[in-house]
Amino acid sequence: MTQLQNKSHTRLVIGIALVALLMFGLGFAIAPLYDSICKYFGISGRVKEATAEVAYNIDLKREITLGFVTVVNGKMPLEFRPAVNRLVVHPGQYYTVDFYARNLSDKPLVGQAIASISPVWAAEYLKKTECFCFTDQRFEPHQERKMPVRLVVEPAVAADTRDMTLSYTFFDITNKK
Repeated sequence: MTQLQNKSHTRLVIGIALVALLMFGLGFAIAPLYDSICKYFGISGRVKEATAEVAYNIDLKREITLGFVTVVNGKMPLEFRPAVNRLVVHPGQYYTVDFYARNLSDKPLVGQAIASISPVWAAEYLKKTECFCFTDQRFEPHQERKMPVRLVVEPAVAADTRDMTLSYTFFDITNKK
């Protein structure tokens, strides 16, 4: 092999190593970067914490259909459903919606529900004062539990808003506890 070929191979190996290093670093940076971008643009669609109950003027002239979707992630042995699939709400009025979950296994399990709202811009107008998604949920074998969510759609939501969807995904975190 000539000296020119050796230099060419060395540059190629260094280039590939740099690309691999860059990809490795990007793999660690992508989640915080994604969260920062979503937070900056207000498009996360997540409701993460309880808010205090505030008295609003109820807008009885407006109706928004609030749909509920439940998903169990992976092979978690949990039955999970809302008491109602839809609820017609008036902005400013508080509602309590029940969700039910049942451990289908012979072992205790711990789950965490993650909520999201669509359309994503509507997340800032849906406020929860109580939600099972704020804490980990422990289920004994075959235990069924009613889990209420207390919520309100703020009257400041866009006047042309007719539909919103509140989704929950339950994740099995038993082995992480």
